[in-house]
Amino acid sequence: MLDHAKACFEYETYHEGENKIIKIYAERCSFPPSIEYNEVCMSKVIDVLLQNTGVNIIIISQLREYEYDVSQTELLQELARIFRKINHDERYQYSHLVIDPQHERYLRGSFTQFQRLTSKRLKEDPLAAFVELKRMERREKLKLENILDSRHKKSQELFVMALQQVILDLENTRLIKLLMPHSQDYELGKREIYSNIFHPTTRPDFMYTKLVSEFPDGELLESYEFTIDNNSSQVNIFAFDNDVKTLYHITPPEFQFEEEVYQILDDVKRIMSEHKPTKDEFVDPERMREVFFNIGRDLINDIVQQRKLKLTEEQMDQLAQALLRYTVGFGLIELLLADPKVQDVNINSPNGELPIFIVHQDYGECYTNIYPTHLEVESWATKLRLISGRPLDEANPILDTELKVKGFSSRVSALTAPLSPLGLAFSFRRHRDYPWTFPLYLQPKVRMFNPLAAGLLSFLIMNNATLLVAGTRSSGKSSLLGSFLTEMSRRSRIITIEDTFELPQESMRKLGYNLEALKVASALSTQSSEVEPSIGIRSTLRLGDSAIFVGEVRSKEAIALFEAMRVGAAANVVAGTIHADSPYGVYDRVVNDIGVPKTSFKAIDIIVIVNPVISGLKKFKRILRITEVRKEWDEDPLKEGAFVDLMVYNPKTDELEVTDDLINGNSEILKRMAGRIKEFAGDWDAVWNNIELRGKCKQAVMEEFVNINNPEMLEAEFIIQCNEKFQLISDKVKDKAGHLDSDLIYFEYREWLRKEAKKWKK
Repeated sequence: MLDHAKACFEYETYHEGENKIIKIYAERCSFPPSIEYNEVCMSKVIDVLLQNTGVNIIIISQLREYEYDVSQTELLQELARIFRKINHDERYQYSHLVIDPQHERYLRGSFTQFQRLTSKRLKEDPLAAFVELKRMERREKLKLENILDSRHKKSQELFVMALQQVILDLENTRLIKLLMPHSQDYELGKREIYSNIFHPTTRPDFMYTKLVSEFPDGELLESYEFTIDNNSSQVNIFAFDNDVKTLYHITPPEFQFEEEVYQILDDVKRIMSEHKPTKDEFVDPERMREVFFNIGRDLINDIVQQRKLKLTEEQMDQLAQALLRYTVGFGLIELLLADPKVQDVNINSPNGELPIFIVHQDYGECYTNIYPTHLEVESWATKLRLISGRPLDEANPILDTELKVKGFSSRVSALTAPLSPLGLAFSFRRHRDYPWTFPLYLQPKVRMFNPLAAGLLSFLIMNNATLLVAGTRSSGKSSLLGSFLTEMSRRSRIITIEDTFELPQESMRKLGYNLEALKVASALSTQSSEVEPSIGIRSTLRLGDSAIFVGEVRSKEAIALFEAMRVGAAANVVAGTIHADSPYGVYDRVVNDIGVPKTSFKAIDIIVIVNPVISGLKKFKRILRITEVRKEWDEDPLKEGAFVDLMVYNPKTDELEVTDDLINGNSEILKRMAGRIKEFAGDWDAVWNNIELRGKCKQAVMEEFVNINNPEMLEAEFIIQCNEKFQLISDKVKDKAGHLDSDLIYFEYREWLRKEAKKWKK
C-alpha cells in the first residue's frame, strides 16, 4: 500500500476478484476529489486511465474514499479511447489538414481552438467540448461556403471533415448519450449535469463499507430519523415509476462529521489497529466494547488537545462510538439493526458487488445504498467465530449465533463455501427490545389478528393449552410465540429452550418473570459441546412445575417435546414453533418426517397457522387459522375429523372469522378446560362471554392508546400490568357477585384503564 503522504494524484493498481482497481491518493491535492464536480479531477483521472489499461473501478481517496463502479468507469474509459484516437491519428494533425501553405494563415486560429478543445477541454468537460465543437463546425462550414480558391477550399474541407468525425465519435459515446436528456437547461461550463451520471459510493477512510450518499431520482415515500448512542441517522425510503424495488437510503451520523473529524478518526483507527482483540476478549463482547470505547475515547481526547480543536465531551463520545463500530463492531450493520423498523438484514455473495438488503416493517423487502466490501465481510465472519466459539469453514459452512449490542439484539446465520460457493453470506434477524404483545398486533397498521382472536388465545394460554405455532420462514412464528409469554402470569415459572436465543428471555426477566433460558445445540451444527435439544427438553421435566416454550421444533427433539406436552398437558402451558403451512402439514412433518408417534401427536391442543398474505407488491403477516386437535382418531387425523377450525382467515374481508363450531360451542378442548373451572363447567355461554370479554379488554387498551398517543402503552411493561389487573378485577368481581359477571368486570377494568392511561400521556 502506498504512503498517503505522497504527491497529489499518486496511484496504485490492484485486483479484487475480477475487477482491476485503480486507487488514486488525493490527500495533498487542493481540489475536491470529485469527477462530477471538479474539472481538474476529471482531467487527471483521464490521464491516469490513458496510462493504465483494463481498469474497471476507480477509487479516489481524500479523507473519504470515492468509488466509481464498473459502469461509471467504462464511461471514462470510452472518453480516454477517443482522446487517444484524436491525439494520435494523423487525420487530426495540422500537417495533414494544410494542403496549401498559403491556407495556413486562415486555418491556424481555428486549429488552435480545435486543439485546445480536443487536448484539454475534452478531458476536463467533455460535454462543453462537444457543444463548442458543434458551434465550431457551424462556423467552419459557413467559411467553407465563402472560399473561392480551390486550394484553400480543399484544406477547409479536410478540417470540417475532421471536426465532423470528432463530433460523431463523441455523439456516439454513452456519456454524451446519457447527458443529452438532462441538457435542456444546460449552461456551458456548468458541471451539475454530470451529477446525473456519476454517483460514487463514498466512505470515510476509517470505514470499509461503501455507501451511495446521493439521493436517487425517485418518489420519496417517507423520511425519518432514529438515534443510537446520541447519534442520529437519517432514513429516506424511495419508490420508482419503472422499478418494483424500494430503496432504503440511510445517511449515517459519521457522514455528517466535519473533514477534520474524519482525520481524527482515521488517525485513531490506525493506532488502535495495532491491538487486535483476542479470542478471550470476545468471550465477553459487552466488556470488550466498553474497554475499546474507553481506549478510543482517550486517544481522541489526546489528538483533540494536541491539535487544539474545539470539540465538546458529547461530540468526542459520538466519535468514540463511531470508531467502536468500525473496529471491534459490525460497522453499518449495527446502524441498520438499530433502526426499530428494520426486521431483517441480508448480505449476499459475491461480496462487494451487491447492496445490503433489508426487510422493513412498513415497506417489506428493500435494497439499501450500502455495499459491503470483501475485506469487511471477512472481518464480520472472524468476529462471529470468536463471539460464538463455533467454526465457520469448509468443514462447517453454517454458523448460527446471536449478536447482542446495546440498542438491539439479533439472530445471525452465516454461510460460506462450499455451501455458498461465491463467498460469505449473512442473515441478521433483529429482535425487538421487548416482546410483541397482543395489543401491538391489533394496531391498524399491523392487524395480524383481531380482538376476538386475542381473547381466544388469551383464554387458551391462561388455561394451560399445549400450542404449536406453525408457518413458513419469516412468517412471524417466533414473535407470536414471544407474545404468548406476556399473557402468562408472573406467578408462573417458565423455561425456554432454544438453539439460538430469539425469545425475549432477558427482557422478560427484567419485567419480573420467573424464567430460566436453556441453550441447546443447533440442528445444523456438526461440532458442538452444547447439549442435544432432546436432552434439553427432557431436562425441563426435572426442573419442577414449569411452563415450557421451545423456540423451534426442527428434528428429533420433537419426540421429547411431545413427551413434555403429555406430561404437562393438564398442568402447564407447553408451546413451540414449527415450519408448516397447515394443521395437516404439522402432522405430516411431526409424524411422517420426524417420527413422533401418532398417539403422542394428540398431545397438541391448538395449532396456530401464521403466514404472510400478499396484496399486490406488499406482504402482510396474518394468523390464518386457529385449529384444535381432537383426540378421538386412530390413523388419519384429516380424514377422521381431528382438525376442527375455531377461527379462519377470510381474504375478502382481511379478517380472522369465527367458525360455526366455535360459536356453537363445538370445541372439545375448550369444554375440557371449562370442566376444570367451577365458573365455566357445563356453561358454554360463560366460556364464550369470557373469551369475548378478554378480546374487548385488549381492544380497550388499543382505544386508550389512540386517545393518549403513547406507543409505550402497547409495550410489554404496561400490557403485563393490564393482564394482571384484569385477573385481579375478575377475582374481585367473582368473590363479590358470586360469578364472573362480564359486564361488571369490563366496567371496572375500563375505569381502571382510563385512570392508568392518563399517567402515560405525553
